[in-house]
Amino acid sequence: MNNALTLHRMLLEKDIPHEIVRLPRRISSADQLPAVLALPAKRCLAVRLYEVDDQHAAVIAPPDLVVPVLAVRDATGGRRVRAASDDTISSVTGYAAGLVAPVALPDTVPVYVDQAVADQADDATIVYTATGESGTALGIGLAGLLATCAAKPAALAGRQ
Repeated sequence: MNNALTLHRMLLEKDIPHEIVRLPRRISSADQLPAVLALPAKRCLAVRLYEVDDQHAAVIAPPDLVVPVLAVRDATGGRRVRAASDDTISSVTGYAAGLVAPVALPDTVPVYVDQAVADQADDATIVYTATGESGTALGIGLAGLLATCAAKPAALAGRQ
């Protein structure tokens, strides 16, 4: 299973500045990061996994954004799209469901990011994501994060 140490080593190898932050209390989902870190939702990111036709795609968005399936379909060009089950998320990503980090995902999983998030990307903007563990978060410059995971910007918040 991927965890904070996996992320830390990978980011060190790529010389990407980052910090592994110990959380004041455990979380079961990246959606809880803003409350636990006392930060606005736009400073935290969650990863959702979707089944697209016979493949998978990861979507990075603020935890308070429910990405419509039609938006994922438009971004990926898929025909059949649905949210992946917890078991599928864990087996495909190597992370605990709900705590998927946007980095260290399999190369076969394309990563998309909400356009509004991509528009704010610079290394001065620090964001926090899950690490696969319930007691830690990854703090990282947004531009470095998006470059590391090769996220493709897409209008994920716009289509219902």
